[in-house]
Amino acid sequence: MTTEKPRLLAGMVPEPSLPPPPAVTADPALPVPDDHRCEQYWQRFDMLDNIKAHSRQVAKVATFVARRAEERGINVDVPTVRASALLHDIAKTYCIMHGGNHSQLGGAWVMELTSNPAIATGVTHHVYWPFALDVARYITPLAVIYADKRVRHDKLVTIRSRFKDLIERYGTNDYIRERIELTQAQALDLEDRLAKTIEVDLNACDFDSGRLV
Repeated sequence: MTTEKPRLLAGMVPEPSLPPPPAVTADPALPVPDDHRCEQYWQRFDMLDNIKAHSRQVAKVATFVARRAEERGINVDVPTVRASALLHDIAKTYCIMHGGNHSQLGGAWVMELTSNPAIATGVTHHVYWPFALDVARYITPLAVIYADKRVRHDKLVTIRSRFKDLIERYGTNDYIRERIELTQAQALDLEDRLAKTIEVDLNACDFDSGRLV
């Protein structure tokens, strides 16, 4: 049985356990690109229109989560989270065409573009978080990771629906299916932790005004 990972799945396989990094917090001395600047970066890297649409939806969810976290006293810079979400798939078009790990390449590109490690961390780890799911300590990247798991293409879906689609498209052998299932388990755990922290039923929220749906 082959264990080769398809190109589009690169970055989905969980990494070995690593020592925990310092808390991911925004540095007020570093610039944070606004929506317009992020869209200029999209153009610079020829981002496909469907990936732009996906990124906008992910940014909407991540921004909502960050604002709620801020309201509950968690140290988070909402513009930093939003920029990270808008840029999380900046390397996706390139990797579709040429191969490679879009999260790691994207993180490197974003670090070069912004010189902001908090933004780059959310990009580098938006597929899988290889550290403890400490929401207060790592809210910036975890908000981006969670948001990405709630958006299939440009539609808001449940985590289970999102991963069902991934298994159907990419689950070509037991090895890959196992890794997808591990990533789903982490996403569900993260959802539960976030919901308790920000006091929102995340599966009953429209992520616009916070209304239940």
